[in-house]
Amino acid sequence: MADASRSRTLRLRVEGMDCASCATKIENALKRMPGVTEVNVSVVGGTVTVSHDQADTGAMSSRIAGLGYAVTGSDEVTASHAGHEVSAPEEGAGHSHIRDHGPADQRWWQTRKGQLTIASGAALAIAFAVGKAVPATEQWAFLLAMMVGLIPIAKRAISAAMTGTPFSIEMLMTIAAVGAVFIGATEEAATVVFLFLIGELLEGVAASRARASIQDLTKLVPKTARIEEGGQVREVQADSLTVGDTIQVRPGDRIPADGVIESGESSIDEAPVTGESTPIRKGPEENLFAGTVNGDGLLRVRVTAAAADNTIARVVKLVEEAQESKAPTERFIDRFSRYYTPGVVAVAALVAILPPLLFGEAWSGWIYKGLAILLIGCPCALVISTPAAIAASLSAGARRGLLLKGGAVLEQVGKITIACFDKTGTLTAGKPLVTDIIGFDRSEADVLRFAAALESGSSHPLATAILSKAAEQKISVPPASDSNAIGGKGVQATVEGVKTFLGSPNAVAELASVTADQKARISALNDEGKTVSLLVMDDRVAGAIAMRDEPRPDAKKGLKRLSDAGIRTVMLTGDNRRTAIAIGKQLGIDVEADLLPEDKQRIVGKFQREGLVVAKVGDGINDAPALAAADVGIAMGGGTDVALETADAAVLHGRVSDVAAMVDLSKRTMTNIRQNITVALGLKAVFLVTTVIGLTGLWPAILADTGATVLVTLNALRLLKLPTT
Repeated sequence: MADASRSRTLRLRVEGMDCASCATKIENALKRMPGVTEVNVSVVGGTVTVSHDQADTGAMSSRIAGLGYAVTGSDEVTASHAGHEVSAPEEGAGHSHIRDHGPADQRWWQTRKGQLTIASGAALAIAFAVGKAVPATEQWAFLLAMMVGLIPIAKRAISAAMTGTPFSIEMLMTIAAVGAVFIGATEEAATVVFLFLIGELLEGVAASRARASIQDLTKLVPKTARIEEGGQVREVQADSLTVGDTIQVRPGDRIPADGVIESGESSIDEAPVTGESTPIRKGPEENLFAGTVNGDGLLRVRVTAAAADNTIARVVKLVEEAQESKAPTERFIDRFSRYYTPGVVAVAALVAILPPLLFGEAWSGWIYKGLAILLIGCPCALVISTPAAIAASLSAGARRGLLLKGGAVLEQVGKITIACFDKTGTLTAGKPLVTDIIGFDRSEADVLRFAAALESGSSHPLATAILSKAAEQKISVPPASDSNAIGGKGVQATVEGVKTFLGSPNAVAELASVTADQKARISALNDEGKTVSLLVMDDRVAGAIAMRDEPRPDAKKGLKRLSDAGIRTVMLTGDNRRTAIAIGKQLGIDVEADLLPEDKQRIVGKFQREGLVVAKVGDGINDAPALAAADVGIAMGGGTDVALETADAAVLHGRVSDVAAMVDLSKRTMTNIRQNITVALGLKAVFLVTTVIGLTGLWPAILADTGATVLVTLNALRLLKLPTT
C-alpha cells in the first residue's frame, strides 16, 4: 500500500512522434529507467503517459530528446476520490496538456525535421553540381551530402539501440546507407537518405493533421468574457472565470463557459459542440455549453464549470485518453511487429550472404539487394495503420457528439447484435408534454387557461408541461388567489371568482361526479401511457389534460437504422407496463417493463449467455449496473459528467440515431484498418519480390516504406469526415 500511495502518473507532450516505431523507441527507453512502472505512448495524441514512483522528470525528457524528440509540456495526473483522472500542470511545465502545443503548431519548414530535410536536399543538389563540374570529386561530394542527413539519423539509431530498440528504422537506414557506400553506390546512398527524410517529414505533416483535428475544438471557446461585478460589466480572460460568476453573452457571441441561463431567452447554435444543425431555443435555468453560439437575445449566464472542466475541455481530454488505449487489433499488430522486423533483418542477411556463398554469385549485387530488403522491411506503415484510423475516428466522432473511450470500445461497437434502451430520458425526452386537452363542461382554451393559473409558479414537471403549452398557444393566464397544494392529490385556488381544482382522477372522484363517458375517455388515455389530470370548476368536471413523456423526434428513425443494420432493439424500463407498451408500440420496439436496476443487469446477462453482443443505452445513473455489465455501455446525455464519465461511450446531444451512427463509424473504421494493412503488407510483398529478382533497388525500397506510411495515414484521415445523417 505504501508503494501505491507514492505512485505518480505523468503525461508528457512530445513533439516529433510520427509513427508507431517512434512509440516503441520511447516506450522501451523509458521502461528501462528506475522507478518507471508503466509507459503508454499515443503517437496521434502526441503524448507519453508514464506511471512511476521515483523517476526524474528531467531525466525522462533528456532520454526522449536523445531519441530525436522534444518534450514541450507535462501534466501530473492524479486519481480523484471518484476514480476519474484529474490533470494538474507540473511546476514549471507550462499550461494544461489540452492547450500546450508548443512547437507542434509550427509550419513544416520551421520544424527540426523540415530544416534537416531542406539541408539534406540542398547538399544533394550541390553534390550533383560539383560532381558534374569536377567528376573526380563526385564520390566525395555525395558522401558529404549523405552525411548531412545520415549523422542525425545514426545518432538516433545508436540512442535507440542503447535504450532497448536495436531494430529501429533509423538503424536499418544507417546500415543500408553505410553498406551502399562500401559497395560504391554513394550517389544512391545520399539520395536514399534524402528520400527517407522526405518520407519522415510527410509522415509528420499527416500525423499533425490528425492530431490537430480534435484540438481545433478548443479554438471554439472565445478568449474573453463579459463578467458582471458590482453592477458593472467588464471584459476578462475566459480562462479566469470561476464557478458562480455571472457573465453577459451578447447576440452573435460565442458562449465562453459552461453555464445556466439566469435571465434572457435566445436560440442557441450548438452545432460546433454537438453537431446538431438546428438552433435550440433556450431560456432561464437551461444549460449552455462553452463554444456554442448565442443567436438573437442578450443572456445573463451563471458559470457552472471552470475553463479546464468545461464540456469542450473534457471532451478533448477524454478523446486524448481514449487515443492512448489500444484496440485488440492494434495490440495484435504491435506483437506481430516485434517479430516481423527481426525476421526481415534475418531475411536481408540471408539474401546478402547465401547466393555468393552457395552459388558463387557476385557479392556486391546481393549485398545491394539485402540492403534494399532492410529498407522494405521497416514496419512503420503496418504499425501506424490501426492507431491512425482509430485516432481519426475518435476525433471525428467527438466533433459530432459521439464519444468513444478508446480503440477497444470503437472496435466492439461495430460487433453489437442487440441494443437495449432505457425509456425515460433515452428513447423519450425525459420530460412530460401535454398531448391532449379535452373540454367536458368548458372549452379546451378555458381548461388550459384555468389549469395554467393553478400551476403558475410551480416547478413540478407536470406543471411545467401545462405552462409550456399555455405559452405555446399564447394564452393569457389569469391570476389565482387562495392557492393551496394538497399533497398527493392536486392543487386548488380561486380563479376569476371560481373555486377551481386540478388533480388526479381518484382525487377528483371525492369532489365531483365523474360520468361513465368521462371515465371511458380517461381509461383510453391511460391505455396510451398518458397521465390524466382533471379540472374541477364549481364542483363540476370541466375538462381533462393528458400528458406523456413523448419519444425523442428521431427515436423511430434511429431504431429503424439499427434494425436495418441487423441489430435487434429492446426497451428495458422501470416504468409501468401500460406506459412502456404504449411507447414501444409507437416506436416498434420490444418491451420489458416494471424492471429494477438489477433486473436490467440480469436481462443483459441473459442476452450475453445467448451469444449476443449487447449494447446498453441509458442515462448513466439508474442504469449503471446494466451499463457496466453490457459489452458496450452507451450513456445518453447532454454533456453532463455522468454522460461523459460513466459508460464506455456517450451520445452528447441525446439523439437515438447517433447510436446507429456510432455503429456505422466503427464498421467504417475497421474497413479502413483492413485497407491499411493490405496496402502496408501488399506494397512490401511486391517490392520484396521485385528486389530479389533485380527489378528494383534502394530508391524504390525507401519509397515502398515511406510511401506506404503516407498512404495509410492519408487513408485514415478520410475518417475525419463523417457522413451526414
